[in-house]
Amino acid sequence: MPSLPLSPQVFAILAALIEQRAGLHYEADDRELLADKVSARALEAGFESLLDYYYFLRYDPDGSAALDALVDSLLVHETYFFRDPLSLEVIADEVALAVRLGRRPRLWCAACSTGEEPLTLAMMLHQRGVLDSVSLLATDYSQRVLERARTGEHNLRSMRALPVGIEGRYLDVVDGRPRVRAELVAAVDWRRVNLVDAEAISALGTFDVIFCRNVLIYFQDETARRVAESLTRALVPGGSLVVGTSESLLRFGTALNCEERRGAFFYTRPKEGP
Repeated sequence: MPSLPLSPQVFAILAALIEQRAGLHYEADDRELLADKVSARALEAGFESLLDYYYFLRYDPDGSAALDALVDSLLVHETYFFRDPLSLEVIADEVALAVRLGRRPRLWCAACSTGEEPLTLAMMLHQRGVLDSVSLLATDYSQRVLERARTGEHNLRSMRALPVGIEGRYLDVVDGRPRVRAELVAAVDWRRVNLVDAEAISALGTFDVIFCRNVLIYFQDETARRVAESLTRALVPGGSLVVGTSESLLRFGTALNCEERRGAFFYTRPKEGP
């Protein structure tokens, strides 16, 4: 399908609209890439001009839902079970200890995509016998991927790092597709949350641990800083934020302390004084 023309001026306002809604940032060098991705949505909606499509998204009563669908099509949903598992293992052990001390920890997997990360965490917590004693929230911008996560059905590529002993205990391959056991899927509270919406994050309450891995790299620094601040406020004193191995909050002047625990790095909110 051919791309509709996207002038620098229309690119600027369209990219700004997308970034304002979901934080996704496009540089000038991305103009052709964005044109290719947006053109399909515009033509499908009956527009032959990306400027007209922009005005529809920006001002039409139906534009907000169409903008959400457009952003959904732009999001990267690359994930798989047991991806970078070290930090998950460390947290699972710490959570198990907290449960044995009589607490009920709250954990949040932000930008969970199709759910492999929170379901991996659910498997680890079940192995430690504490899944029923933990509150586990998983959120994403995309309602489409959340609906898929709720089915427990995944693709074979999501199994590429699966440890021995998981298949047959926590998931089965049915008709060529992995299917996670229903009780694990039901143990997760799946919700749609936009990470650039500080009020929506505040409404979730506070958490002992927040996973927001491989997300901030898609944001411009200022947006990433604001999201990091919202996540910081959502941590209890002593709570930990986990980001991707290639991500760092230190350049933002974060109020969190960077700590290494068993070879994994965490950003921890300082505990309140006596």
